[in-house]
Amino acid sequence: MQSQILANFEDKHAQLFDRHTIRLHHTLAETGLFSETAIAGLIERCAPSDYNISTMGYDKNVLEWRTGEIGNLSGHEVIDAIRKGRMWLNLYRIMERDTKYQNVLDRIFAEFEDKVPGLKTYRRNMTILVSSPKIQVYYHADIQGQSLWQISGRKRVYVYPSSEAFLSRQSLEKIILRETEEDVPYQPWFEEYADVYDLEPGEVVHWPLYAPHRVENHDCLNISVTTEHWTREIWNAFAVHYGNGVLRRTLGLSNLSTQPEGLHVYPKAAAALLWKRLKARGPSTMKRKIDFRVDPSAEKGLIDIAPYLKAA
Repeated sequence: MQSQILANFEDKHAQLFDRHTIRLHHTLAETGLFSETAIAGLIERCAPSDYNISTMGYDKNVLEWRTGEIGNLSGHEVIDAIRKGRMWLNLYRIMERDTKYQNVLDRIFAEFEDKVPGLKTYRRNMTILVSSPKIQVYYHADIQGQSLWQISGRKRVYVYPSSEAFLSRQSLEKIILRETEEDVPYQPWFEEYADVYDLEPGEVVHWPLYAPHRVENHDCLNISVTTEHWTREIWNAFAVHYGNGVLRRTLGLSNLSTQPEGLHVYPKAAAALLWKRLKARGPSTMKRKIDFRVDPSAEKGLIDIAPYLKAA
């Protein structure tokens, strides 16, 4: 019989799930799927569209972000370069690379659905994160339900209130309409209202929908996993904000309701679907400039290259 992945889920967590930030214990490391050796093998099987590797600045108040490429390195060479440098590697949709990860993802959400009354999830996703000592991820927000699972190393996670004071409607609409990536305006006074978690191996933190957050690694290589999910409520909220963004841009409307329930959801969902179909016929507006290559022999683990654009 397989052990539970969620090691200490209590009744109170069912009431808090998707409504308040919760921290739990997990057993993902026991699967053996998230060791450096296992991840090195995944890296070697990834196409350029399956990963993103970035380097960033030191100041949380100044957004400095560059994106690079792995080249022809082995998986272990990539991890060694990250260990000595300032980089953050995302391996996307890993459950599509190997069915063992799909099985673990299914187990995670089977446990959540068993423990949270009425919870029905779909469009689940799993990403592996490998990141350098002392690196950061800037203040940002995500459009789906998300949890961060720590495998090895330690990181500090700052979670901010899910309210318009910390994420404006306009900023959220830009993220949802893919006019920008996840980064949103940040003010130093936000720190007064942050919940701070020092995440240890074997811990997971789950925060409410649209709660902005940022991350700082401690002085060690970090391996983490993010899981994403959708529910009917999350989809309704997405459709409403997407529809509001379309109506604001095409008809100049303002003061639009953001409630994820009611009759207004359906026309906004229709507007969102039409807009997405029209956008799909044209070229992608989201591009990333690639201007470095990972190099474990370089002092900072990377070298500059001639820039080129890649679809985000």
